[in-house]
Amino acid sequence: MKVLSFFALIGSLLFMGSCQKEGSSSTPAKTKSELVTSSAWKYNDAKIDSDNNGTGDLALPAGLVEACQTDNTLTFTTNGNGTVDEGPTKCDAADPQTIPFTWNFASGETVINFSSAVFAGVGGDFKIISLTSTELILSKQLTVPPIPLPLTVIVTFKH
Repeated sequence: MKVLSFFALIGSLLFMGSCQKEGSSSTPAKTKSELVTSSAWKYNDAKIDSDNNGTGDLALPAGLVEACQTDNTLTFTTNGNGTVDEGPTKCDAADPQTIPFTWNFASGETVINFSSAVFAGVGGDFKIISLTSTELILSKQLTVPPIPLPLTVIVTFKH
């Protein structure tokens, strides 16, 4: 009888322990708004997606993204405003250090729209390829000189 009671006690403890683990480890996933507004985003990379599969596979032509632009940061706020900060290296010393913009999600949060140019002179609608707590990957069809046809450009930002 003692052996049966011992197994019942062990079984009860295991059951209660498994319930606690399940309840304590589940945290709700962050929303896209929470992810994009969590901290400033810095340029990481930009490439041409030549086969339109969502992955950049060709380097951009030289000079399309200037070195002075690669230290810029984008900061999003929850009220739909944002700021481009020129970072330590400005392309033109006369430019302001920060430039405001507005933004919003569209198409079921698969697109982000910028009211003005936020990077390399480009604004408007960008398709969201990926948005995580550390990486923001956007794509946009652009005409990239010297190529006369529109190409998909993928830009990656990181925290």
